[in-house]
Amino acid sequence: MNIKKCLKPKWLIPALVLIVVAVIVLCIILRPEHQEVVLPTVATEPVKTEDVYIYGDYVGRIRAQQFVEIRARVEGYLEKMLFEEGTYVKKGQTLFIIDPQLYRAQANRAKAQLNKARAQALKAKRDLDRIRPLYEQNAASLLDLDNAMATYESAVADVAVYEADLTQAEMTLSYTAVQSPISGYISERNADIGTLVGPGGKSLLATIVKSDTVRVDFSMTALDYLRSKDRNVNIGHRDTTRKWDPYITVTLADGSQYPYRGLVDFADPQVDPQTGTFSVRAEMPNPGQTLLPGQFTQVRLLLDVHENAVVVPSKALLIEKGGAYIFVVRQDNIVEKRLVVTGPEIPGNRTVVERGLVSDERIVVEGYHKLTHGMEVEPVNTASEETQEGGN
Repeated sequence: MNIKKCLKPKWLIPALVLIVVAVIVLCIILRPEHQEVVLPTVATEPVKTEDVYIYGDYVGRIRAQQFVEIRARVEGYLEKMLFEEGTYVKKGQTLFIIDPQLYRAQANRAKAQLNKARAQALKAKRDLDRIRPLYEQNAASLLDLDNAMATYESAVADVAVYEADLTQAEMTLSYTAVQSPISGYISERNADIGTLVGPGGKSLLATIVKSDTVRVDFSMTALDYLRSKDRNVNIGHRDTTRKWDPYITVTLADGSQYPYRGLVDFADPQVDPQTGTFSVRAEMPNPGQTLLPGQFTQVRLLLDVHENAVVVPSKALLIEKGGAYIFVVRQDNIVEKRLVVTGPEIPGNRTVVERGLVSDERIVVEGYHKLTHGMEVEPVNTASEETQEGGN
């Protein structure tokens, strides 16, 4: 044994040590470097709520609140015109004078006949008062008394007849002064001075338009009507349980919006079978006569108000065959692909989400195309949100 130990080379152990060290160094050198996991960066913003106003756009026509035709009620020649065309006239103001001579003579004759009848009635009353005591004293017969009573009653009846004749004659005479039945703006005259006019609605003299308040007529689609019904909104009926009422705004000819609003006060209960629409009417103030009766205008009707509705940017929606999805970022930065129920689109490229989201949840608005459900992300605020936070 001692001889074998003596024969073992002295360099073997150091050589083995060197080999082991070399292997360790080589392993360290060739070991792959640790690669950090890079998370996808996505733009996020919180879910917001607001009151969303739903409108419908239609074509409407302006109509005067009142439109009255002035026509002659008696026959005669026009003598005078007591107004300036296109001006404002008041109720009861005299507009035209028709030759009154014939009707004044008829009234005077009726007055004279009435005075004659009253005189005869007084005489008949005195005769009756004289006959009655004579009859009681047997100085006059019953026939005399009956005749006196009949004469008196006939005279009283004649007075009533002639009083009615006088009233009618004076009324006819008053028709020769044609008066305005309403206050409003009068059109140009339709008959010249000296024209023979007559009753029966054939002689149109002028028209008066009352447009301090105007009516706006437009047709609403049956689909919008049904959608309003689904939201428990009855067009044309006041609802005291709501904080709002269906109102309209109109666009003027220059493209600007009329500053006053109108309230819908009537909706036709039946649909026009030819057009599939039904008529709606609204009233709105017109103090400056800006809206002219007969003109067409663009009408915007408030159909509904979604109070505290969840609103998201339309670009945050991922539309797939199964529906609409939104990626929601949890507190641990894990994204959740969530199915949502969307409502109407609103101005500003935004969409109402009716179900699936709640206020203050964070959603991905940019970069969701590279995401899958359950992935961890690196969320960053959108530029608009950073600007808002900086302002606060």
